[in-house]
Amino acid sequence: MPLDLILVASANPEDYTSRGRIITPLKDRFGAEIRTHYPQSLSDELALIRQEAQIAADGADPGGALPGHLVEVIARFTRLVRASPAVDARSGVSARFAIAAAESAAASAVRRSALTGEPTPVVRICDLPPVVTSLRGKVEFEVSEEGREQEVLEHMLRRATADTFRARLGSADLSGLLTLFEGGGTVETGELVPASDLLSRVGEVTGLAKIMQRLGMEGSESLGHAAAAVEFALEGLYLMRRLAKDEVDGGAVYRT
Repeated sequence: MPLDLILVASANPEDYTSRGRIITPLKDRFGAEIRTHYPQSLSDELALIRQEAQIAADGADPGGALPGHLVEVIARFTRLVRASPAVDARSGVSARFAIAAAESAAASAVRRSALTGEPTPVVRICDLPPVVTSLRGKVEFEVSEEGREQEVLEHMLRRATADTFRARLGSADLSGLLTLFEGGGTVETGELVPASDLLSRVGEVTGLAKIMQRLGMEGSESLGHAAAAVEFALEGLYLMRRLAKDEVDGGAVYRT
């Protein structure tokens, strides 16, 4: 018989677990279990972030555009944190972690746009490290890791960035960027450096169009997307130990 049922349950406030688990009195009454799982593949994680995060798909919306390669960094970051032995496995790392990361990164781009007059807010790699602080409350760590929470999350973010760089630009010709550093050249960037300033400091980059194509930004002519591609490539070269980086007043200086 086809059934059309609605099951409504209530509980006393003091019985709530605040973690999404069915409380024991209700579980006894239902005599049932609900089994769920986190996204089982990177592609599922990416699709979930794109579906649920309240961000713009491109720079036409003031919500801040989040390029695809940075969505991938966030997805890989979430999966690394979820699998980390430093994290309490019983509490886990929910999909809301990745969604919050995407929205916080987009908010950082909007902030830069508001403070610097940048016409189109586009998320860059420099917008991700500040997000770590806001995500700490969404992860429960093992007692043995107390005091190292920030360090663990920052390490996982660097790993996720490096993995994405290898997947997207690992075989790309980045000699056009590397020539900028011949003779001791440097490039300074940061979360409050507008795209136009970053691109003027870099100058003309041979092969930038191919880099943007590999990052899924082919056809985009906005300065924000070009700056996002350049900054991601610079960070990847640093993580691959082909460049050095100095942290200065909240910004970064890339050099040989």
